[in-house]
Amino acid sequence: PSTVAPSGPQALSRRKPPPSSSPGASREDRTEPSRKSPTVDYPFWQQNWFIGLLFLMAMGFLGFALFLFLSLDLDQGSTSSASAASSSSTSQNVEITYGTVLKLMHEKTKFRLHSHDVPYGSGSGQQSVTGFPNVDDSNSYWELLVITRIIVISESIKLNSSLILREVEIEIVRPEPDTSAKQGDTIPSGTIIRLQHMRTRKWLHSHLHASPISGNLEVSCFGAESESDTGDYWRLIIEGSGKTWKQDQKIRLQHVDTGGYLHSHDKKYARIAGGQQEVCGVREKRADNVWLAAEGVYLPITE
Repeated sequence: PSTVAPSGPQALSRRKPPPSSSPGASREDRTEPSRKSPTVDYPFWQQNWFIGLLFLMAMGFLGFALFLFLSLDLDQGSTSSASAASSSSTSQNVEITYGTVLKLMHEKTKFRLHSHDVPYGSGSGQQSVTGFPNVDDSNSYWELLVITRIIVISESIKLNSSLILREVEIEIVRPEPDTSAKQGDTIPSGTIIRLQHMRTRKWLHSHLHASPISGNLEVSCFGAESESDTGDYWRLIIEGSGKTWKQDQKIRLQHVDTGGYLHSHDKKYARIAGGQQEVCGVREKRADNVWLAAEGVYLPITE
């Protein structure tokens, strides 16, 4: 027999309505997952540990750099003082020998004796000689060539006057290059030397022309390898008790022909050799004509 679903109020009563949730429960269900855990206050260094680490690293690097700077500076200072002491003690024993190439330093102004291929605009018109302020300049090197042999020629001349006729003997002193002088020989005080400019191969020279600034004796460079005269001859005079020329000794160079001493002062050229000071000759001994051997190639003494 077929079964027919009941209808009417009974059938309606059998259906179960879907579970309804109350408004309060629904709000609880929605808000429950969004609840947060209570906030914890961490110390500043824990919240910013990375910044602190960078700061500590920077301080470490700074301290290390400061340590290196101070240690290197101390080492350099001790080294320089040691080398200065060594050089000063060494220079006291360095002999100046024939063939040495050196720079001559003016004792008062510390300028170096210098020449260059620029002629004087007045006087002789020969190659100019100046004092140069810089140490590292190749135009300030001079080679020492020694003249030790002096030839004395006796000549008789007759002086005729209205009262008497007499014969007088005079001496003519002629310095000449000595072929026996060789590289490595020491140079005693009183020796006559020549100074050859290394760059231009001309000789340190003087004569009666007036110097451009002060009007004293002009000092120039003259001649060539095979061209030289007595105007290139200078007598070495060592100041003090030294018998042979050493690097730390004060010296004077007296020109044989004119008697003038190699001289310089703080008067400077303005145009052609701007900043360089005048070198000239004066016939009196002054504080401004004292020189010292400075940088150079010093040959050892030949036994």
